Amino acid sequence: MKRLIVKAPAKINLGLNIISKREDGFHNLETIFYPVEGLFDVLTFEEAPRYSLITKNLEIPDVKENLVTKAKEMIEEFTGKELNVKITLKKNIPVGGGLGGGSSDAAKTLLGLNEFFELNIPKRELYKMALELGSDVPFFLLSRPAFAESRGEIMLTLNFKINFPVLLVNPGIHISTKEAFGYIEPKEEHIDYLKVSSLSDMEMAKLNSLLKNDFEDFVFSKYPEIKQIKDKLTESGAFFAMMTGTGSTVYGIFESLAEAETARKKFKDKYFTFLEFETE
Repeated sequence: MKRLIVKAPAKINLGLNIISKREDGFHNLETIFYPVEGLFDVLTFEEAPRYSLITKNLEIPDVKENLVTKAKEMIEEFTGKELNVKITLKKNIPVGGGLGGGSSDAAKTLLGLNEFFELNIPKRELYKMALELGSDVPFFLLSRPAFAESRGEIMLTLNFKINFPVLLVNPGIHISTKEAFGYIEPKEEHIDYLKVSSLSDMEMAKLNSLLKNDFEDFVFSKYPEIKQIKDKLTESGAFFAMMTGTGSTVYGIFESLAEAETARKKFKDKYFTFLEFETE
């Protein structure tokens, strides 16, 4: 039986500036998307007489409204073909935590179905579908560090790598993205992505003066527990800590693996934690 297994990684935002509100109801923003390759959902595609979506570690109230199903339907509409496939989605990325799990699943579904059925859909068409599915879905088609602007769909790939342990802490608090954007007052402040991407390992602490997340003030005021996580990461030795997206996940970057592992022990009994550290 034909089978294809695809990993759908998480992401964090290095900075998140809301520049202005658009006429289409969206916001112009600036951010640096950074993939967390070690934390990923798993999508398995298998031949089947009809379409089905099976999830593990997560209950889906409405399969038709899931982004995986919507991605499949977009490809069907584009190709004019009915795609009979069984998709199994194993969720490892916390839902609603600013880590982009749903968007990543959608992007990898587009790529996975294109490969599984040998459809040869051009990348530009997959990109259009991805953007229709969500503002950050296009990023996950490549999953490489990138500076993003406009809605998040205009991206410049960066030669940038975090050579330090990154500890993610998710308290399981679901933040309404719509509500969070409703409290934002746009400011014409910009991310100096060239300076960020050119930082040496010795200069990484400068991220504190180069980056901010505009959503932190609102989220921290409504959910003080999330601010406490950020403060505790800093107190535990993180030289940079920030909430990702609209929350509720907070991450800290540490100089050493030992420091990060010690910090993780302070959270793991109460929260979801993940430690990303690549040695290459």
